Amino acid sequence: MATELVFRLATEQDLDEIVAMLADDTLGSTRERYEQPLPESYTKAFQAISADANNELVVACLENKVVGVLQITFTPYLTHQGGWRATIEGVRTSSSARGKGIGSELIRYAIGRAKDRGCHLVQLTTDKKREDALRFYEQLGFTATHEGMKLKL
Repeated sequence: MATELVFRLATEQDLDEIVAMLADDTLGSTRERYEQPLPESYTKAFQAISADANNELVVACLENKVVGVLQITFTPYLTHQGGWRATIEGVRTSSSARGKGIGSELIRYAIGRAKDRGCHLVQLTTDKKREDALRFYEQLGFTATHEGMKLKL
């Protein structure tokens, strides 16, 4: 990559680009509302994430343009002798930047943050319909060791 990829915590000014990335795929287009102005729910969620020391909303930037995003949540557990784990969610790269290794670098950055925070495990989920994403995570060393379940409310 000729230009250096920079990782930083997201700011409220990044929300428009972040929501655009979240909405820019088959599944995201059915559950996100990318419109102007953005629904207030996105700002409220961003403020809650930013105020929580155990959450990081990270953006990847090329030449000051946001080209990737993910959220890391750090959670203490009683299992594993009171160990901490990191959960990665909401991973996206902009459609104009896909296939350039940005997603891989973003995940590696998140794994590094988990190590920095003393986590013993990094976990994530991806929709079973996202076959490319499943292969992507497997190539980065993730294994499907558990069956995840969700209950929509």
